[in-house]
Amino acid sequence: MCGITGYVGAREASEVVLQGLHTLEYRGYDSAGVAAFINGNINVVKAVGKVSNVEEKIAALGTLKGAHCGIGHTRWATHGAPSDTNSHPHGTENIQIVHNGIIENYAPLRAMLQSNGFTFVSETDTEVAAKLIEYHYNNCHSREDALVYAMRDIIGSYAIAVMFRDCPETLYAIRKDNPLIIGVGEGENFVASDIAAVLRYTKTYYQLGDLELAIVTKDSICMMDMDKKEVSHPLLTATWSIEAAERGGYDHFMIKEINEEPEAVEKTLHPRIRDMMPNFEEENLSDERLKNAKSVTFVACGTAMHAGLVGKTAIEQLCRVPVKVEIASEFRYNDPILSEEDLVVIISQSGETADSLAALRLAKEKGAYTLGIVNVIGSTIAREADNVIYTWAGPEISVASTKAYTVQISLIYLLTIKMAYLKGKISEAEAKEYTRILYEDMPSLIKDTIAKEEEIKDAAKLFAKYEDLFFIGRGIDYHLAMEGSLKLKEISYIHSEAYAAGELKHGTISLITTEMPVIALATQEELYEKMISNIREVKARGAKVLLVAREGAKDAAAEAEKVIYLPRCEKFFTSIPLATVLQMLAYYVARERGCDIDKPRNLAKSVTVE
Repeated sequence: MCGITGYVGAREASEVVLQGLHTLEYRGYDSAGVAAFINGNINVVKAVGKVSNVEEKIAALGTLKGAHCGIGHTRWATHGAPSDTNSHPHGTENIQIVHNGIIENYAPLRAMLQSNGFTFVSETDTEVAAKLIEYHYNNCHSREDALVYAMRDIIGSYAIAVMFRDCPETLYAIRKDNPLIIGVGEGENFVASDIAAVLRYTKTYYQLGDLELAIVTKDSICMMDMDKKEVSHPLLTATWSIEAAERGGYDHFMIKEINEEPEAVEKTLHPRIRDMMPNFEEENLSDERLKNAKSVTFVACGTAMHAGLVGKTAIEQLCRVPVKVEIASEFRYNDPILSEEDLVVIISQSGETADSLAALRLAKEKGAYTLGIVNVIGSTIAREADNVIYTWAGPEISVASTKAYTVQISLIYLLTIKMAYLKGKISEAEAKEYTRILYEDMPSLIKDTIAKEEEIKDAAKLFAKYEDLFFIGRGIDYHLAMEGSLKLKEISYIHSEAYAAGELKHGTISLITTEMPVIALATQEELYEKMISNIREVKARGAKVLLVAREGAKDAAAEAEKVIYLPRCEKFFTSIPLATVLQMLAYYVARERGCDIDKPRNLAKSVTVE
């Protein structure tokens, strides 16, 4: 997703804005730009490519030096190819804006504006928004009214920061279905799409609400609704520092964040465990809701959806409750059958994922009880769900999700234990033992898994040369195969597919050749022999095999070119260390291939548009 930064205060605005844009580079982008007030004018510098390109232009031109109010943007192309012209900011000599999101009715708005004498130089929907605001301002002569009228006209999602030429030292901001925060400083204030962009200067911020307007000067922040009535929001404090959002000596954020998994699991689970039992009293999660839930539906996208698949297996196995897992973009259009007795769990790291947010709103319309599992305090899903459980994973900068996924499935396991106990499916003693493993053993097990780094590096070297690859598994291993495959294709660009191993003979095995290696996951004891049979089938057709198995797995070394053994673990929880192995494998394969690991092509960290 694109990134927004804005600053007003005594510092050099371009320096603050550029620093924020560098921090937001992890979100994925293809161009960038900055606008700032200088001598009564709004000067703009923008360029295709990296933020550093804009930085070099600013240094060469010297046109932004001395500015104390500015906005900046990293763009991920939607309307029009990456170019200097299509880069943000957009506007006129009187107004400049930066924008995240998609304006769905930009074409009729553009036609209306053209009929009123406006011309356009870019292909973007953002230029339409800028000139729409100017159109209204020319007619009503009120900046606030112009922004409100534009909000009423625009169909779609947006977070927009605005500068008016005749109001220097002031930033305006509006939003709908796209995150935007107002950072609070002393004698300075900020606008940003992510708190990470301003952490060098402040940890306190407001989350601007949907269809709200903010007016920001160096000494004041005013937020109002579309009726121009002032609104108030709680002042939030980021729980992590700028150091947490930096690499800290690691070559990439991804490997840093994998190494942070033991601590992240502790931070998420330990506050929710009392007397070695799951406890969600702080979240006000009703025991009756969990006890009486007749079904559970996990709704999410990408990696978060794969966490839901792990949850499906865990809940059905331990609670004996039917569970569905729905891709959010499909769920919202499928007219799901839900009732007040159904629990719908929305999983989203950012809490702003567009399709997941729409699915949440649909589930509430249908009368289901909604529970959000998110990492970002005050995010839209967190605010709108009937209840929320925060994961305390800290910042995740790499586009490929690692520790967020591991924390999500760990939390889902804890929720499963609680539900199984409430439903009388396991005894208190059993619940305490399961919980003890999560509390005491799991962080160490993850550390032991990370310690297998050299083995995983060696395996990566064997598979990095291929352009196509299969993952296979059975049961919960199949769900992990899906996540492992996604990680690999995200950052290494290897065409990778995951299959239920029992389906090989139903067509897929026709693709197995000497050029199609297979990564086989066999951590479930009751399915191990069947997996060995599947491995022999692909080996017989020339495939090289990497086997990931439980420590002590029978004859594993004889069945594959390479074997990685998981640390000994209670079989119910093997998906957690297995996830770490697959993340590290993807990382080292991508590193072997020389890929841009933290910022893979065409991908954004947080998908806040359809």
